[in-house]
Parts: sequence; structure tokens; C-alpha cells
Amino acid sequence: MNLPAPEELRRRAEEALIRCGADIGAPSGALVARSPITGTDLRTVVTSSADDVDAAISAAHEAFLTWRSVPAPQRGAVVRRLGQLLTEHERDLAELVTLEAGKIPSEARGEVQEMIDICEFAVGLSRQLYGRTMASERPGHRLMETWHPLGVVGVISAFNFPVAVWSWNTAIALVCGDTVVWKPSEKTPLTAIACDALLAQAAHDVGAPTGLHALVQGSVDVGEQLVDDARVALVSATGSVRMGRAVGPRVAARFGKSLLELGGNNGAVVAPSADLDLAVRGIVFSAAGTAGQRCTSLRRLIVHSSIADELLNRISAAYRTLTVGNPFDDGVLVGPLVDSQAFDAMQTALDKARADGGTVICGGERRGTDNPAYYVSPALVRMPAQTSVVREETFAPILYALTYDTFDQAIAMHNEVPQGLSSSIFTTDQREAERFLAADGSDCGIANVNIGTSGAEIGGAFGGEKDTGGGRESGSDAWKAYMRRATNTVNYSDQLPLAQGVEFT
Repeated sequence: MNLPAPEELRRRAEEALIRCGADIGAPSGALVARSPITGTDLRTVVTSSADDVDAAISAAHEAFLTWRSVPAPQRGAVVRRLGQLLTEHERDLAELVTLEAGKIPSEARGEVQEMIDICEFAVGLSRQLYGRTMASERPGHRLMETWHPLGVVGVISAFNFPVAVWSWNTAIALVCGDTVVWKPSEKTPLTAIACDALLAQAAHDVGAPTGLHALVQGSVDVGEQLVDDARVALVSATGSVRMGRAVGPRVAARFGKSLLELGGNNGAVVAPSADLDLAVRGIVFSAAGTAGQRCTSLRRLIVHSSIADELLNRISAAYRTLTVGNPFDDGVLVGPLVDSQAFDAMQTALDKARADGGTVICGGERRGTDNPAYYVSPALVRMPAQTSVVREETFAPILYALTYDTFDQAIAMHNEVPQGLSSSIFTTDQREAERFLAADGSDCGIANVNIGTSGAEIGGAFGGEKDTGGGRESGSDAWKAYMRRATNTVNYSDQLPLAQGVEFT
């Protein structure tokens, strides 16, 4: 496998950071930024001490006391400028995403484009933070609701979307009048440094107050400090179900708010009427893209028994054409797994699937074992039933295929897993499509028809149900999570009637 020299990757990372305006200095600190492309170090980063985190929260809280009173359209100016800087530095930031997360360049650029898109959305939102006026039962009274800034928002993000998820939270939080403290994944500290530098430049360019955003780096203890600090009004955390089970109760114990985006064990139903050409393309991209390391990756294929053999043959043929390797090489469609733990988890899952009677149709093997990186062929596994391993989320390119005979069976199989993030159906039968989207259809936060499970647009609210955590980020009315609601009653009469006809004289 043709991989670049580690020295070349280090140089590219440093140059991209500098172009983004990061003051990097000499490598120092205990946090090691590694590239999954070669499995070697890029540079070291200083971790945040407990005092550093406390100072960051304090500064963000102080900035909030001023920022909350700035008119929302003026707050949008920071986000508008951030979007402009992201456009100017799209290639630099995408390069860092590829270097740290291993995404192929087109996917890395797509992630940065998502950031630009959410900035545009948030700027428009800054003039649309609407409340409602409601009919009062009392004469001479007006009943309404207003929305107000919430406070400091703590953002804990994951490695697989190292910049987009941060931007979803930060762009919306800033126009809502909140300030942000960000704890990125310890696997992607360099992309975080670049984003922080660009946002600092944006705030400076428009004359915004200092302290609107802070970056804290480190491992679990840094995130725990954000979770436990009462000054952090909202904790938005992206990660595993296990992480969410720890975060949610701790934030709730102090009556804080949490927005959780957790595991996704996403399924696609393929009906007999499906356009198989369309289905194969959607399935392969959703299952194999980003080496199966998206929260919306397709992991379960529920296909009608009458077309199962044909569809699986076509998918396995498509899998064998996928080029796996150095994501910077032309023609490569599947980059590396993030680290050895991801590879071990994949192999453990495949062993369990075989023990449960599954048959590996293709893939699963490591490629290029002469280097410390972890490249694998996407695996397609036919399962006799939805066993425990199928019900678990393995963050790797494994697609489990199951069959069904009736549509009710397909819906039941789809919904019986604990997770509820994304789902899809491939069908040309309108009744099946509408049933899948109905209340007794898919139980996921995202339900698609004739597209795969991945590739969400920022205009819609992103998130899922059940073990996925119930949070919503990005578009639609997801902004309400970052604000507090007040119900207001205004008496413009000279009388004082009480509600519900109560008399008190």
C-alpha cells in the first residue's frame, strides 16, 4: 500500500494550521495527535488542566452576561464572518480532517461545506427566533411566549465528524446569545485548534466581545468537568450510548440541560419493488463511506427474501470494486479505521457473527499489514436472525443482511434494536413508503425513502430516539434547545380579571 511518509503528513498538518491562523509554536504537551493514514504521530498538544477548564467556563460565563443582550442580528455577524473564513480556508480545514480522521478529501470537504451551510442557516435564524402570541381568555390581556439566551453551552464532540458537529452547536448557540466551551475528541485535537483560531478571527473582525468561545483539550476528565459545572447551562454531547448514560444523569442531577447524540444502528428495508440500481448505490455509500465510521452508517440491511440473493450479489460485486487505501490517493473510496481499537472491535464482531451462524460474503480482512495503520475491506455478512451482535453498534464497515417475508416483519425487525437514529426504505410502492414514515413505521429520528441512511442536510433537525438520546441539532427548530422559554401575560386594561373565572376580592 502506497502511504505517505510521516514527515510529509506532519508538514502538511503544520502548514494547514498556520494558514488557518493557529498559533501553534513548538510541539508540546501530553496529548498526541495521530494520523490514521499512517498510524503515526502528527504532533503533541497541551492538555487543559482542571484550572484551565474552570477559567474557560468562567470567561464564557462572564462573556455571556454581555452577549445575551446584544441584538440577535448583530450576534449573527460573528457567524456570518465565520462562514466567510471557512469558505476561504475550506481546503486547509478539510486537509486537517483527512489527516486526523482519515476521510477521503471529498468527504472532508463535504464536512467543511456543512459548516458553511450551518453558518448561513444560523445567520438567517438570527432574525427568526420567533415566539408566539396566544389568545387570552381574559379581556384586555395579551398572552405570549418569548425566547431568551440560555447560558454557557458545553460541546463534547466525537472524532468521526470532528468539525461539523461543533459548528452545528456553535453557530446556533452564538446567534441564540449563548457562549461555548468546546471539548473535542482527543483523537482530533488539531482540527479543533484550527476551528478555534478561525472563530477567534471572526469575533475579532466584527468587534465581538472576547470570551465567546473557549477550547479545552484532554480526555474524559475534561469532559466530566463540563458535565458537572453548574455554570454550563447545556451540555451537548456526541458519542457512545455508554457515554450518554453517564452524561445524562449527571447533568440532570444538577438540573442542567443535555442534548445527546449517541449510538446509531441504522437499518434499511429493501422491498421487492425497489429500484435495485438505486438501492445498491445508496447502500454501498451509506455502509462503506468513511470506513463505516459515521453515526448514520448503514449497519443492517433488511431485504425481502425474493430479491435477497440478487441484491447481495450486486452489493458484494460493488464492494469488490471499492479502492481501499491512502485517502489522499486519487480513486480511493475507503480510508482507514481510526485506530487499532476500531479494528479489534470489528474483528470481534465478525467472530461473534460467525458464531451466531452468519456467513461473511466478502470483506473484513485487514489490508496493508506492513504498516501500523488499519485499513480494512468493508464486510458484508448474511445473518440467519437479528442476534445480539447485530443489535449492537460496531463502529466499522460491517453490513449485516437479514431477510423478511411480510412488510410487518420488516418493520418489526427494523425497530427491535435499542438505537433509533437513522433509517431508510427502498421501494416504489407508495403505501410501503408512507407506512414506513407513519407513526407505526420507523421509530427513528430520521426516516428516508429511496436514499441511504447517511447524508443528512442541515435544514432538518438531526437526531434520534431511544438509546440515541433524543437530542436534535442543526436545522428546523433545534435552536430551541439553546434557549429558555418564558410565557408572558400583559394586562393592558384597568381591570384585574383572574384566569379560569376565579374570583378573589
